[in-house]
Amino acid sequence: MSKEKDLDIKLVKEDESLDDLQLDGIHLIQKKDAFRFGVDAVLLANFANVKRSHRVMDLCTGTGIVPFILFGKRKPKEVVGLEIQEEMVEMAYRSVQINSTFETIKFINGDLKDKSLLKSLDKFDVVTVNPPYKLQNAGILNPKDKTAIARHEIMCTLEDVIEASRLLLKDNGRLYIVHRPERLADIFCLMRKYKIEPKRVRMVHPNTKKAANIVLVEGQRDGGAFLKWEPPLYIYSDEGRYSDEINNIYGR
Repeated sequence: MSKEKDLDIKLVKEDESLDDLQLDGIHLIQKKDAFRFGVDAVLLANFANVKRSHRVMDLCTGTGIVPFILFGKRKPKEVVGLEIQEEMVEMAYRSVQINSTFETIKFINGDLKDKSLLKSLDKFDVVTVNPPYKLQNAGILNPKDKTAIARHEIMCTLEDVIEASRLLLKDNGRLYIVHRPERLADIFCLMRKYKIEPKRVRMVHPNTKKAANIVLVEGQRDGGAFLKWEPPLYIYSDEGRYSDEINNIYGR
């Protein structure tokens, strides 16, 4: 066994897995039996228009899936992930070690509601966010449950996320958010409240016969009023196979 492979194994704990993203040799550490990234994070990273000159902030970054995909696909100047759960950030930094991405990918253990923290950071060209989808009062919750924190608005609300994005973005910078279609009116209203103009929307459907269950939205800080509604994205064909577009997004 090579020394490099031995190092990778030592950086991964017994209750974790080292997952190959099938993207430029990048691997990500995740818990085996806890919250793991899904298709929504992959779609968000693909939807975001990120260039090599850009500095990107990923809010609610978890273990860093969006920063690592953006690095693999777009090679931006810098990607910073902000995450409130210390354990997630510690895992993300071990993924940085495994992938040797110290110069490009960084993580901050902090609260996006901490305005003094946000104002201390340089402005970003792009903000991406895959926030908790479920309202805080949607069911009985344990506020210390890591999966509940990732899925429910326990530590932050949709408004907190959009207000933070306003503070972090450069003039005319872009916000990319993935959420549920039933929250689209809230997203539009809050974006306009914080002067982030909705510019692009794409609905994601399981297949052509089912209603959308994911929505992707792009907003521009202080942008002019013009909204583009993109063609729908289907996860599966009607025959039950992954669609050609999804296979392309995953690099299959």
